[in-house]
Amino acid sequence: MAVQVIVGAQWGDEGKGKIVDMLSEHVDIVARYQGGANAGHTVCIGKAEYVLHLIPSGIFHPHITCVIGNGVVIDPTALMEEIGKLEAAGVNIKGRLLISHNAHLIMPYHKLLDTIREQGGAKIGTTGRGIGPAYIDKFMRSGIKIVDLLDRDVFAQKLKANIEEKNQILTKVYGETKIDVDALINEYQEFDKRIDEYITDTALYLNQALKQGKQIIAEGAQGALLDVDHGTYPFVTSSNPTSGGACTGLGIPPTAVNSIVGIVKAYCTRVGNGPFPTELTNATGERLRSVGHEFGATTGRPRRCGWFDAVAMRYSAMVNGIEKIAITKLDVLDEFDEISVCIGYEYGGKRLKTFPTDVKSLSHITPVYESFGGWKCSLAGVTSYGDLPLNARRYIEALAHLSGTSLWIVSVGPRRDQTIIIE
Repeated sequence: MAVQVIVGAQWGDEGKGKIVDMLSEHVDIVARYQGGANAGHTVCIGKAEYVLHLIPSGIFHPHITCVIGNGVVIDPTALMEEIGKLEAAGVNIKGRLLISHNAHLIMPYHKLLDTIREQGGAKIGTTGRGIGPAYIDKFMRSGIKIVDLLDRDVFAQKLKANIEEKNQILTKVYGETKIDVDALINEYQEFDKRIDEYITDTALYLNQALKQGKQIIAEGAQGALLDVDHGTYPFVTSSNPTSGGACTGLGIPPTAVNSIVGIVKAYCTRVGNGPFPTELTNATGERLRSVGHEFGATTGRPRRCGWFDAVAMRYSAMVNGIEKIAITKLDVLDEFDEISVCIGYEYGGKRLKTFPTDVKSLSHITPVYESFGGWKCSLAGVTSYGDLPLNARRYIEALAHLSGTSLWIVSVGPRRDQTIIIE
């Protein structure tokens, strides 16, 4: 059995879409295991750029079957828009996309509640896509799954119970208008008709595929440092982007996983609120944002930028079991004279031995940096590792060493052909 888990090893936006797309050439199935339409995975093919929110990044390879697992929360509107855009671009979806019947649905009241709460005092910096409220209902055992759409009476009963509660919150707490139950029932019944051909027991499908010797990539969204259990809580996402989430989010056993790859940027970025030890709020940070085009694929929000954090990366490698890494956006650093890497933290005058996930400590640490010389030339046309400038090789080898991992892939541009695999 062979499952390769692709994990964002930082705060998300590491370039997972490109790496999954590239690796998909040699596998049979790509399965998304958590998150929702708050994720944006960008794939560049030639001059065309595609942003995927729910559909796995292997969709551009005609031989790949794409699976949306039970751990994903699905916004029907976002899903149908995404399918429509791909089909309009000439990508065949029929017969190649499977959606778990146990995946939970994002309802309009989830998005409304998400937006309202984010406008309050304690902002997390969510995308407002309803992800958190949908997961709340899931773990409150009041969520609505795709399988519930198959029986109109069951669906109507569950939806009416949910809306009765949500209307109390919306009207009495937030002063909003009530949600029309009947209109929502009809809307989601129409959605069911449109996606019925894609729905199946994906856990059964994946386990049968494993027995048949099929090769599977498990694709995570967001990043490990945003994990609801292991990230910088409460400034985290609402699911488990860490590698362990692949098993619960797809219904596959841990024994099926034989490789865990961490995707990391050659520097760090973060979207939304929360501690960010190496953040640069000066001209250097703005330069990273500008050269790296660091604006959210889902929201368009500018990303916070900073130097590579090896302390955070060691922690991420530990909780994920990352064996090898793919370093992306190395080319963004082409024109820097000097590049810094955070190699340690100091807090209260003492050197910390571990990455503190509590917000108070992490917000007050002082990064300890090591400097590396830049290479001052373009990497865009480099196709082999030996042709990289010496300083570029020294830099990325140091990142792997400081992270306690081995270096496997280096990306020097957004296209498929701007990728170096180190054998």
